[in-house]
Amino acid sequence: MTIKQLLKTAPVTTLLLVSFIGLFVMQVLTGVDINNPSTEALIYWGANALPFTMGDQPWRLVSSAFLHIGLMHLLFNGFAMYFFGQVAEPMFGSAKFLALFLLSAIGGNLLNNHVTWLGILDGTGQPGLSAGASGGIMGIGAALLIAALFKISVNGLVLNLRSLVFIMGINLVYGFAVPGIDNAGHIGGAITGLLIALAFAIAYRQRMAAMQQNIPSITIYQNRYPTEQTDYIDSPTSSNIGSDIPVNSSINPYDVRTVSAQSNIPAKPAMIWRLLPWMMMLLITFGFGWWWQDIHLQILEVLKIIE
Repeated sequence: MTIKQLLKTAPVTTLLLVSFIGLFVMQVLTGVDINNPSTEALIYWGANALPFTMGDQPWRLVSSAFLHIGLMHLLFNGFAMYFFGQVAEPMFGSAKFLALFLLSAIGGNLLNNHVTWLGILDGTGQPGLSAGASGGIMGIGAALLIAALFKISVNGLVLNLRSLVFIMGINLVYGFAVPGIDNAGHIGGAITGLLIALAFAIAYRQRMAAMQQNIPSITIYQNRYPTEQTDYIDSPTSSNIGSDIPVNSSINPYDVRTVSAQSNIPAKPAMIWRLLPWMMMLLITFGFGWWWQDIHLQILEVLKIIE
């Protein structure tokens, strides 16, 4: 797929890729090492670091999703976004796709900070930093898994569930096998994507059920002429006006009947099903706000004790 085709089919995916590359180029032009950027440089450019992110810079939960640690990291996430995005964005819609990516990235970073904070309290960990779109991409991949499980189609094509499970499995195994990979970020992003995608899938099922019930009516014409042979009766004349034989000159030879194949036809799916994905994302957003606030207050309490 060319850049022009990708921009037309998946504009948000294209803009995300451009932002990843653009930010990386800006880093390199300002002197950041292309393969091994320093900790100071990464913090300056918006990496996720617990003392800052859970302190007074929560915006790092989002900014770190656009920052990558070296060229290979950028290429790996860029290709993953390209392949997942061109399928997921047309399926979920551009606005919902962007919300899915951002919330999954935030969920991954919050879980990373939560695990890091618990390690500090237990004396088994120390503050670190993380960056990259991996959490958001894992959320998109998990959402595609749910779409394949519910047989949601895009342009008439249904995703291959086995292939998606294989790809997601490789990413998780790779994360645990190679040191320095943000496993918590991957898992947090995937869980967030699963929750959001379940709302998409339920709404999709309800919409399809409503469409299947919307069957058009059928008009039937029935002949009312008698099938048995009868004597022909002329129109009334002066000779038979006074006869006892009833004459009906307004007989309609055809009886037009409309038969509906479905008595209860809903015009549209219920509003709640159309809003369900947005309601789920709003609920997750409030949950993330509470989660950040909880860790933030715990850190403040510990700092007061130390002082």
